[in-house]
Amino acid sequence: MKRRDVLKSLAVLPMAGSFLPNETLLASSGGLSKTGSNIYESIGVDPVINCMGTYTIIGGSLERPEVVAAMHAASDFFVQYDELAFGVGRRLAELTGAEWGMVSAGCAAGIKHVTAACVAGGNPEKLIRIPDLSGFDKTEVVIPASSRNVYDHAIRNIGVKIITVESIEELGKALNSRTAMIYLMAGSETLPGEKFALETVAEMANPQRIPILIDAAAEDLTIPNVHLKQGAAVVAYSGGKALCGPQCAGLLLGRKDILMSAWQASSPHHGPGRDNKVGKEEMMGMLAAVESWVSRDHVEKVKIWHNYLETVSNMVIALSGIKTVVNEPVSLSNNSPSLTISWDSAKFTITGPEVAEQLAAQKPRIAVHSNFNDQTGATSVTISSGQMQPGNDKVVAGRIIEILSGKHEKTKEMDPPSVNISGCWDVDIMYFSSKSRHTFFIEQDGNWIKGSHYGDFSLREMVGTIENDQIKLSSSDRQVADNVLFIFSGTVTGETISGQIYMGEYINASFNGSKRNKKVVRKTIKFPKGHPLAT
Repeated sequence: MKRRDVLKSLAVLPMAGSFLPNETLLASSGGLSKTGSNIYESIGVDPVINCMGTYTIIGGSLERPEVVAAMHAASDFFVQYDELAFGVGRRLAELTGAEWGMVSAGCAAGIKHVTAACVAGGNPEKLIRIPDLSGFDKTEVVIPASSRNVYDHAIRNIGVKIITVESIEELGKALNSRTAMIYLMAGSETLPGEKFALETVAEMANPQRIPILIDAAAEDLTIPNVHLKQGAAVVAYSGGKALCGPQCAGLLLGRKDILMSAWQASSPHHGPGRDNKVGKEEMMGMLAAVESWVSRDHVEKVKIWHNYLETVSNMVIALSGIKTVVNEPVSLSNNSPSLTISWDSAKFTITGPEVAEQLAAQKPRIAVHSNFNDQTGATSVTISSGQMQPGNDKVVAGRIIEILSGKHEKTKEMDPPSVNISGCWDVDIMYFSSKSRHTFFIEQDGNWIKGSHYGDFSLREMVGTIENDQIKLSSSDRQVADNVLFIFSGTVTGETISGQIYMGEYINASFNGSKRNKKVVRKTIKFPKGHPLAT
């Protein structure tokens, strides 16, 4: 059955014993489908055509029809959750060849549960004390610096001490009786022959009975599993990425003893994982996603992806000065081809990021990657085909042609500043539910600003511009595995400033500040010739 036919067959699904069409069900629940062409528009939200890949913030991937059907069917019954988990675990083992399987509330939740399992060892007296690990035997997790990432918050939430290592030699020396687990992000450095090759790490860890957890969130599922074959104890996947399963589900495969302890640490059981609840619908939906993956024609899938890119390329190269190149995937992660569309920004008077911004802001909204200028002066956008849907290719190509064919003003020189803001500023940052006092140290050179931004915990560089009385400043609080972006846009009025802050994934805040006018006391400095006689 073709995908389109499957979708048609799902227009009528059983719910609470009925066979009402979905539109009827929605109308009876408040009429969500009555306004706009889709359910999101009925609440004033515009959907996005995904030409970027499996990013959670735009919905990851679209669930397979089989997944939707399984979740809908699962919603009709009550079931005992431990029995469900054991049934799902057995079936996942049969499908994948792993010793056991488990469904979690997302990949990060799965990583958290496995960490708890390695720390507590299935002992509920220990489990309920997490994150206070006083008296525990296993309290450390070893992670190569290259594997530190924003998702290792899931590991730190358990209360372990993170031991970051820079080399395979350091990793070997870091392993001891307190080591609960080694965490590796699947990627180039874990491949055979590379710096932290999984097989090499396993040769060090396995004799000491130290489990290795592989984070393969966005990877294609391999059967037999490549990471388990190379010595990993558990491998974690995101359900809402390549597998096209439930967005709020994760898949764990590997050793049964660890995954049984991980399930014990997961909801519905009380303890550190109770806040990561996975529903019966997501559990069956995740299982259906794996069933579908095993039987799916992946060669045909990739062919369709290439056809999308070919359509886009053939349409956009009709514009003089446009070049395209297809990029083949080089790893299992985000394993789909992409198309880079490049042009001379001087000729078209628009850059790749500007095109991407217009695509994102105007209907139909389209998400693409972009690059400013490369070594040749070319600028570009890149579209990934892995999450494109039928008909998207022509819509995307048409929008790109429309934007590139339009008239765009050349970037003009900035107007001179109307004020000088050099000096020290006390700045209040208003977040959603709190306020912080920050400090700016600013040096102004015409339109250009450089200086420092002292936040709640760190001092970082700040750069920016000022045009008339309008300022734009940028700084970034970079921590291990984390980064918080601050882009300030505001107005200077006398010796005060105020405006808005863009913080990327952390949304927005506002700010206002005043210049500190404390006079600097001038005094000469004498350099002592002898040693102090008193201190």
